[in-house]
Amino acid sequence: MPKLYLLFNHTLTPKQEEDAKASLGITQFVSLPDASKQIWGNVPSDLESLAEYLQPIKEFLLHSSEKGDCVLVQGDFGATFHITNWAIQNDLIPLYATTERKSIEEIQADGTIKKTAIFEHKRFRHYA
Repeated sequence: MPKLYLLFNHTLTPKQEEDAKASLGITQFVSLPDASKQIWGNVPSDLESLAEYLQPIKEFLLHSSEKGDCVLVQGDFGATFHITNWAIQNDLIPLYATTERKSIEEIQADGTIKKTAIFEHKRFRHYA
């Protein structure tokens, strides 16, 4: 039974959890350890390469995941690209969540416009 490793900076919504169980057969959701969450959520902009910086995350996945487990990878573009490629090379299934975006604009009493964006989960999609 596959697990879903969470490499993103949000909390799964109940709808996302239901979808992962129903469409992917996920039986367990695995968050990164706190130190790795800090690494994933704070990718420095001044590094030329992310390979060494992301090593603790790769080590965690290498030692805790099994072939065929899924990894929800969303975040810094370079880190996402790096981990997605690494996951494929290590027989993991990298995914991302797709959403439908709705925008509501309201004219305020002072003439300004308040814009609210609503994101609704639609599905998980494979990177590969």
